[in-house]
Amino acid sequence: MGTDTLIRKIQRLPQNKITEVENFVDFLSQREQDHALVHAATKLSESAFQEVWDNPDDADYDQL
Repeated sequence: MGTDTLIRKIQRLPQNKITEVENFVDFLSQREQDHALVHAATKLSESAFQEVWDNPDDADYDQL
């Protein structure tokens, strides 16, 4: 389904349903931004935790 088809389907909906579609699109967009933020924070923290995770005292736990 292309964008044009989706737009035509949305245009045929009653106004209250168009509002629901808009809210759902906003929700999906926000969720995507949240996932990107979590991923970025995880990547940034990897180097900070590298020293904690990589040390001889904890090497035994690497085998579990």
